Amino acid sequence: MLMRLCRYICAATNTGAIIFLDIESLAVAREWQAYSSKVSDMDARTDYLVTCGWSARPYGGASFESFAKVFDLKKLEQRQPIPFHGGAAFVAVNPKLGSTIVLMSTHGQVQVVDVAHPNTSALHSPFLGNHMSHLVLAPSGKAWALADNGGVIQIWALDRSHLRYTEHAAPLEFADEDFAPPSIGIDSDLPLNTVGMPYYREKLLSAWSEDPIYEVGFPPPRVDPDVLKNLLPSAVGYRASNPKKTLRNQLDRLSIVGSNGMALTTPKFLSEKTHEADGETDKGRRISDAEVFTNTNPTGSIKANVPPMYRLMEIKYSRYGVDDFDFGYYNKTQYSGLETHITNSYLNPLLQLFKYIPLFRNLALHHTASSCLAESCLLCELGFLFDMLEKAEGQKCHATNFLKAFSSLGEASKLQLTEETSPQSTLEVRIQAANRFLLKQIGMDYQRIAPGDGKLDQNLNPRVRSSTPAFSRVLKDSFERESNQRMWCDRCRRYQLVQSWETVSNVPPVLMINTGLNKQTDGRQLWSIPGWLPGRIGICIDKGRVSCLEGEALRASQRTRPSRPLIVYDLVGLVADVNSGENQKSHMVSLINGMSLQLLTVEAWSLTVSVVAISSRQPQEEPQWHIFNDFLVRKIDKDEALRFATRWKTPTILAYQHQGGSNVIDDSWRDSLDTTCLFMNWSLNPYNVPQHNWPCVLDPATEQPGSGTHVPIDTEFVRLQQEEIEILATGDRQVIRPTREGLARVSVLRASGPHEGLPFIDDYISISEPVVDYVTKYSGVSAGDLDPTVSVRPLVPLKVAYKKLWLLLNLGCIFVGHGLIKDFRNIDIFVPKAQIVDTVTLFYNPARSKRNLSLRFLAWYLLKANIQSETHDSVEDALTALRLWRKYEEFRDAGVVEKMVDEIYTAGRKLNYKVPEKVGGGEKW
Repeated sequence: MLMRLCRYICAATNTGAIIFLDIESLAVAREWQAYSSKVSDMDARTDYLVTCGWSARPYGGASFESFAKVFDLKKLEQRQPIPFHGGAAFVAVNPKLGSTIVLMSTHGQVQVVDVAHPNTSALHSPFLGNHMSHLVLAPSGKAWALADNGGVIQIWALDRSHLRYTEHAAPLEFADEDFAPPSIGIDSDLPLNTVGMPYYREKLLSAWSEDPIYEVGFPPPRVDPDVLKNLLPSAVGYRASNPKKTLRNQLDRLSIVGSNGMALTTPKFLSEKTHEADGETDKGRRISDAEVFTNTNPTGSIKANVPPMYRLMEIKYSRYGVDDFDFGYYNKTQYSGLETHITNSYLNPLLQLFKYIPLFRNLALHHTASSCLAESCLLCELGFLFDMLEKAEGQKCHATNFLKAFSSLGEASKLQLTEETSPQSTLEVRIQAANRFLLKQIGMDYQRIAPGDGKLDQNLNPRVRSSTPAFSRVLKDSFERESNQRMWCDRCRRYQLVQSWETVSNVPPVLMINTGLNKQTDGRQLWSIPGWLPGRIGICIDKGRVSCLEGEALRASQRTRPSRPLIVYDLVGLVADVNSGENQKSHMVSLINGMSLQLLTVEAWSLTVSVVAISSRQPQEEPQWHIFNDFLVRKIDKDEALRFATRWKTPTILAYQHQGGSNVIDDSWRDSLDTTCLFMNWSLNPYNVPQHNWPCVLDPATEQPGSGTHVPIDTEFVRLQQEEIEILATGDRQVIRPTREGLARVSVLRASGPHEGLPFIDDYISISEPVVDYVTKYSGVSAGDLDPTVSVRPLVPLKVAYKKLWLLLNLGCIFVGHGLIKDFRNIDIFVPKAQIVDTVTLFYNPARSKRNLSLRFLAWYLLKANIQSETHDSVEDALTALRLWRKYEEFRDAGVVEKMVDEIYTAGRKLNYKVPEKVGGGEKW
């Protein structure tokens, strides 16, 4: 019996042993002797493995053990067994409740029990007769299937009226019928061009590139002039002494030369720029400043004619990690891009497209401002992401929290939507499937808070198109698809050919359309026709019939039949697949219309404009198209955005929005923030937490946080992934993948009032991923602190801790701390500079030194306090930052800030910026 878990392969033997094998090396990680005979069944979810088996009896033979054995997969140790007097023969773990298990005996006795509380259970004994042979739980966790050796299957359900076996049922897809081509009589009067070309799927040899330029590598390096001067004849050729101008096996830097003859070099690291001398300029021209970066004409560029702004963006790492990369070099706009070094970042273009659909953006932020605290709510994570992108205003962002929540959904893995589960599928197929899944999952998240409210379902409705000569005809056929299939006829008592078709009763304000080009290779030719994709379409449903209009037909219908029930849609944007062949990997980009950010009131729902920027707050005279290629953002013209070269650029997802919803950016969610979680203590392990470990929550009557409220904050992190490095031939150290950290503790204190300095938030974060290093010396977090079963600290999900900070941010609070920029980046939240008081910058003088002063050194010098001597404590660090800010205000009022900062740096250079060690009664310098 084998079972693959998250980190191990679990194997059961006939001797009753359970062996855990490492999933990469297949080495034995742990062996557990569970039974004296053999194992009969086992199942696992999240952190627990539960087994059933036989035990040998003194007088021979074996019988089912009266205990179900439980094994902790995180600690690799055995937990308290679960008693089951009927003899546990079968076991199944609830897919939705990882700690709830179902045990069954061969006589049909069923017991439901929680692993965390094994003494509380529910026992059922409804079965008599045949012996039971199988126990299976539905993926939804709402139904059981019990089978006996007589061939009978019994299904038990929690709620018979709302029974669902799966969360995301996929409809059956039937192959299209092949119709015989019409016969054509060939004679002298028949033009040969009416016969047509045969269908083919392989690239023809006659399909040459439009540009006869191919990348063949760099030319051989030039011979050093000193070598040429000292050449001497030898038996074979010539010889010369080595001038030793370079290291062994080292070549001079070679760079690509643009059409203007200037070198195109990649941007320098930020740390390199700080060490450049004043006035020093780079002779090479950088990518973002070169004409080739903004030249959208495909002809004349190499690598399958792909312009540089469409190419795959990669982040380079220095020894300072990802923060040292110059993202601003690739984005000169006020619209933030997304980083690519995160797992499942292929969703970045789709997330950007969602962000700039006003109806979608408004619903997501209103839902986020509600009381939803579900840990895996994707709609909340989208609201957090959209709010961060708006506040960042062009600065770098990353969707770590959303992608982590997306990866944690078991249904996403089953549908092979994650990079780990679908290494072979193409990005085009994966992102279209992810589009369907996200829309459905987000609708379920919305219904969780607003049951019965169909606003989101009415606003989003994905459709799949088929291949026909006109776009409006394509859209109509996708609404009313006809199919012929064989079905059983009760009257004839046999299978008959039945024709069926779909009808549409209404259409939503937002149309998300999957192009489906991965299934229809012949349809790619249509997209290469200039202007084939319209920027505006009209849909009319009259007496059960659907009409789709575009171009002149749409304008004529608006003029001649104004009373017709016509809904006009504008193109918001699209996601395109960029496949440049062998030179680069296939990747996705988003092309979006609408970028102005002037304020418009919410009452503009009835606004109708001839040409608009869809997602702007005010109508624009001309379309404002931008390309979002991960962290690269560029403005492009409309013709380039809607021009498709099917050899390397094809659309995968289109987004149309009702014209009445254009330019409607609703920010009323800021006035309806649900702040309940700020005034209550809640945790995953309330019974383990002693009273003195709970923070003192805010008093809603006297301590309402608002605009201008200062809140000291400090956070602690643990390492989820170690840094991966590569040593180059020159001996340099190159970072391949930076260290990845996870939030482990966050503390927020009061800055004033009778309880000044007391924390009202002191949450430890429950981390589901494996922790490779707790870095206890610098975080103060030990292994048991993050385990809900043994921790005495108040543990909360990341979503709850994040929402508390997000609420304080949107209430206008000002965060006081030390080194907050890096902390906020790791948390995946963007805080404007106006809402940050960072003691790193308060006591920083770049004229004296480029070095930032540590919190411990500032506390020792200014406050005469010795902190962080053994380990770090986030409450102590936040309180110290508050006291340092108060000290800075004293210096500012006295006009001695520069003088004091100079004194600190002078003392720091003498001590190498380290706090002296105490020896006896004094200090060791």
